[in-house]
Amino acid sequence: QVQLMASGGGLVQPGGSLRLSCITSGFTFSDSGMTWYRQAPGKEREWVGSISRDGTDTNYADFLQGRFTISRENTKNTVYLQMNALEPEDTAVYFCKSWTFASWGQGTQVTVSS
Repeated sequence: QVQLMASGGGLVQPGGSLRLSCITSGFTFSDSGMTWYRQAPGKEREWVGSISRDGTDTNYADFLQGRFTISRENTKNTVYLQMNALEPEDTAVYFCKSWTFASWGQGTQVTVSS
């Protein structure tokens, strides 16, 4: 059973940073690229960025303007999202997803507010 559990969210002031983690199980993590998505209140889920299975290739949504970085540790079955220079518009629930499976796991809430 594929499981994905994001954590590390919270309340942060504008300009602050957070590092999200997504721990996975139930599949061979090192065989799968991973993607981060987010869903803001009242909006559709949107793609944030992706990382290849070996971590050598990453791609990001244009609106991030270089503020976020995705990385992974295959020995820990974990993918990360480092978020810097956070803005109120980044407020959303953040999810990770495997390229290989359709399952959505538990997201983590990020709230950017003063």
